[in-house]
Amino acid sequence: MEEQNTEAKLKNQLKQEKIQLWNPPYTDDDNQPGQQHMQELAERYAPLLCLPSEEVGAALESIRVQAVKRGKGNKTFRETNVASLELLLPRDSKKVTSAADDTRKETRKYSHLKSIAEDYGLKHIKLILNGKTLCVDRRLDEQGVKNHSKMMVLKVSDAELKQQLSEEEEKKKNQNESVQRTQKGFQILSERDGSEDPDTTPFLEIADQRGNPLTIPHKEKKALILAMGFHEKGRSLMKKKQFDNALCHLLQADQQFNKCGSALLGSVDNYAVLQLDIVWCYRALEALSCLDDGKNRLQRAEDCFLKCYGEQQERLRMIKGNTGREEVLFLRLYLLQSLLSYLEGNDAQARHQLSKVESLYSRLSPDSEKMTQLMSLGFTEREARLGLRACQGDVQEAAIHISNQRQEREELKQRERRKRSRRMEVISTLTELGYSRRDAARALHLADGDVDRACAVSTCLSVCLSVCVSVCLSVCVSALRLTGGDVQSATQLLLDNQGVLSPELLSVSPPSTSSSTTPSPSSEEPSTSSNSTEDNELVNEVLEDISRHEEDYLDLTLEEESQLITAMKTYLNRGPTHTV
Repeated sequence: MEEQNTEAKLKNQLKQEKIQLWNPPYTDDDNQPGQQHMQELAERYAPLLCLPSEEVGAALESIRVQAVKRGKGNKTFRETNVASLELLLPRDSKKVTSAADDTRKETRKYSHLKSIAEDYGLKHIKLILNGKTLCVDRRLDEQGVKNHSKMMVLKVSDAELKQQLSEEEEKKKNQNESVQRTQKGFQILSERDGSEDPDTTPFLEIADQRGNPLTIPHKEKKALILAMGFHEKGRSLMKKKQFDNALCHLLQADQQFNKCGSALLGSVDNYAVLQLDIVWCYRALEALSCLDDGKNRLQRAEDCFLKCYGEQQERLRMIKGNTGREEVLFLRLYLLQSLLSYLEGNDAQARHQLSKVESLYSRLSPDSEKMTQLMSLGFTEREARLGLRACQGDVQEAAIHISNQRQEREELKQRERRKRSRRMEVISTLTELGYSRRDAARALHLADGDVDRACAVSTCLSVCLSVCVSVCLSVCVSALRLTGGDVQSATQLLLDNQGVLSPELLSVSPPSTSSSTTPSPSSEEPSTSSNSTEDNELVNEVLEDISRHEEDYLDLTLEEESQLITAMKTYLNRGPTHTV
């Protein structure tokens, strides 16, 4: 990593000074180095990097050679798909001449990766590029192989190959199965309309931070549930350190989030947290080839946080009363930005971001004594940690804060119970009027889950049926839409038209006060999922990955962050005599 850092810094310096090492006076007509000018350059840059001039000279020569080779080879690669590959070969490959070296480097041209094994007398090989195993049967450009790519060649025995194929197949199978089961489980949940007893048939509802249901178009709501479901599964796997499997689920979550409107993504922090989690997995997997993608994702995360929380986190303070708990997200954001800046050779920016990280860490790192005090009062470790962060480390204030949160959480649960009870009452009322539970649930669906509007539907239907006028549920909802939600006017409209509304009436625009919240008669009918044993197993399986605590994503112990902070300080605080 430090060698990459040195070359990256040199490249940045060369770029700033517009020095082209592949051109004279640094490279002559025979592509040999201009010794005097290269030496002068090394001596000038050595003090800037706090490294010996010999080391800087070697790094500059490496950059020069790469540039010269790249210039020649890129044209050939574009025209013929034949790439010059730098191979790190095993000792017992056919053309190795020195038994003293475990490995050796050799650069050769290839259009197909299969030829590498044949050229070096290796029956089975594994090719590694930037930590990724390549497929010998696929084209070079399809796998991100570029001209002058550096590739490790590993010899694989027959037994190892068999085991490797078996393990890879099993791993891929398990990952695909996990993704498919997660998707199906949350699809079932996204299609449930709450018409059944929630204790036996769970369903999901999208709500804001105060527990109020969000009015979202059905298609977008379905994508959002899938996105959040994949995200929760990915986070669950991250806690188990299964970062490769977690990344598969997180990238699926990203795809689903991208199906949601930009307005929705800019109003919730879930999307920003997902971007952080993806880059955190890149870090854990040492996926340096994902450096550019990581930069873009961190920028999206930062932009999203600013939109959600406000430039000075004023929106967050207005909603939650403080910003302490969410600051761990910024700590992780700045830490990842520091790491990526370092890998690009921008030490100044890396140090700047790391200083912000250390400032946050000193405030947010749990104080064991204060944690013990709060836990002795009966609070959980999570409550103590989040409470101290919310109250800037004040134990007394944290105790009051946690108690208030417990009370608010209990009040929210009671409101939810009353709401579900009322929901079941509305459905029962509609079924007593002769409608099936499915149709009753549809009334709630057409009312966007609004129990009051579903009650209005019920009232309209009751009046109409009392005078022997048969009315379709969707027509009843349309009547309410046309009358701005006025039950009496909607009922009279239905009676005047014998329960049938003409196309001319349906085309009339509703009053502006209700157009943004009342669904149209063409609202999609909800899919009904069977309560088969398999469906229930899938639902229960995915529900296990959903945290029961709404601030689970903020409850970082900062242990992993502490380790990376220490590593970054080591990289950035090298002394003048330190060698890479």
